[in-house]
Amino acid sequence: MRFLTRSLLALFLAAISVGALGYAGYTMVSAIQSRGDAPDGPGQGRERVFTVRVMTVAPDEVTPILSAFGEVRTRRSLELRAPVGGRVLEVAEGFEDGAEVAEGQLLFRIDPADAESALAMARSDLTRAEAELRDATRALELAAEDVASAQAQFDLRERALARRTDLAQRGVSTEAALEEAELALASARQSLVGRRQAEAQAEARLDQAQTALDRQQITLAEAERRLADTRVYASFDGTLADIDIVEGRFVNTNEQLGRIIDPQALEVAVRVSTAQYLRLLDDIGNIRGTEAEVALEVAGYEITSPGRLVRASATVEQGQSGRRLFVDLLAPRGFRPGDFVTVRLQEPALSNVALLPATAVNAAGNVLAVGDDERLEAVPVTILRRQGENVIIEAQALAGREIVREIGPMLGSGIRVRPQRETATGEVITDEPEMVTLDAERRARLIAQVEGNTRMPEPVRARMLAQLAEDEVPASMVERLEGGG
Repeated sequence: MRFLTRSLLALFLAAISVGALGYAGYTMVSAIQSRGDAPDGPGQGRERVFTVRVMTVAPDEVTPILSAFGEVRTRRSLELRAPVGGRVLEVAEGFEDGAEVAEGQLLFRIDPADAESALAMARSDLTRAEAELRDATRALELAAEDVASAQAQFDLRERALARRTDLAQRGVSTEAALEEAELALASARQSLVGRRQAEAQAEARLDQAQTALDRQQITLAEAERRLADTRVYASFDGTLADIDIVEGRFVNTNEQLGRIIDPQALEVAVRVSTAQYLRLLDDIGNIRGTEAEVALEVAGYEITSPGRLVRASATVEQGQSGRRLFVDLLAPRGFRPGDFVTVRLQEPALSNVALLPATAVNAAGNVLAVGDDERLEAVPVTILRRQGENVIIEAQALAGREIVREIGPMLGSGIRVRPQRETATGEVITDEPEMVTLDAERRARLIAQVEGNTRMPEPVRARMLAQLAEDEVPASMVERLEGGG
């Protein structure tokens, strides 16, 4: 029984092997016959045609966009420093980083005790200086009266001497009386000189008192200013930053305690190459007030603001190259000092140029133009600008010609292509397929070829048989079948 079972199993396996060999032989013979039925004969290859996206070059006026990176900075800021040293008595509510402050708002107050004492001492010294000035003024007035009195006595003695001299000449007066009059005049002159010296000293004392009063007034003004400096106010509307102050803390004179930044007065400092800088100059060498766009990318979302190029740095920093430009932000909403942004500047417009995708130009600086019988032709071009994924080229020599949008590794000069054209909105323009009418013999031969092709999937075979049954058949399909495809 076991022997019979093994024999039947061996016969079954042998039958399966013979059937498989037979089916393989039938498949090989059918393939050879199908290849032999082709008009070109077996082993004949056909040229490969690539489908490419093309575009028509149209010379136009293009405004190049210069892209560079820069940093946002403020044009108006104020350092908050302690004008005087002392203990912080009061800090304004909400005095912290990022808080908004208004012009004239009290920010913090330092203990004014020392400043008040100094002010009181200055006022006391001023009162004393004023009293000294009054005394000096009165002393000068008295000295002037003494001089006037001495001058009157001198005049009287001088007239008495003149009378004595006249009497002596007439022989009425004696020599002794004349000498007495001369001595009285000399004494009066000496007294007048002494009074004038006293008047000069009084004038000097008045000048010193006036100078001392002026100095005390300056000291008083300084003491009042130091007292006023114990209260710090905001000079303009802005935002607080870098705050480092708390109530009760002792601060030193001129110690920085924070900053106020004007968020509406922002600009971007951007560095460009010297060649790019030269393209932004006008005919006389001044910076053009060109329009700009400033963009900040945040988590995939871009914040933009219009801007304007206003100036360039006067010097080149040591170890740097190129030029540093400054762009004013016209709508700074959302931007903050320190942001790293992209700046797009408009250069002067170029004429007779074309804006092409960067993929349309190969490494050798050529584009592939579609020539006669739809074969590619390498044409050298001059690249004027590279901006992002596009390039600007001189387009006069390529005006009206179709070029390949994306040059792949399989494309080159002499390659035959099938152009795929697009509309302005990017929609593909599909050409209607060329149709041919078949005679009965040719139609029958093609139907037999499709039915005899065992390698063809059944859905494809059914679709091709349906197309061959129509009055007009696509020429491409007929060409592919007759070419052995």
